[in-house]
Amino acid sequence: MASKAIKFLEEHQSETKENAGWLRWSRQLAVTLIGYMQDNGLKRADLAARLCVSPQYVSKLLSGTANLSFKSVANIEDKLGISCFAMT
Repeated sequence: MASKAIKFLEEHQSETKENAGWLRWSRQLAVTLIGYMQDNGLKRADLAARLCVSPQYVSKLLSGTANLSFKSVANIEDKLGISCFAMT
């Protein structure tokens, strides 16, 4: 499923210089969440419950086009006990 999602994200990307950076981060978040869902046998509604958000919001996250604040990403990481981005 993750490779299917990555293919979808690549096919539907629309990068400009203005949004290329945050789209790259958003796609990485989507891939991380998809992997988390697969590893834990979760559906979108299950992930929504763990994050205390709506399934529609989860769909937005999984689209790879959500422009999120650092606070939102930190909240997701805290609630799921994961790291969405590798720190270099």
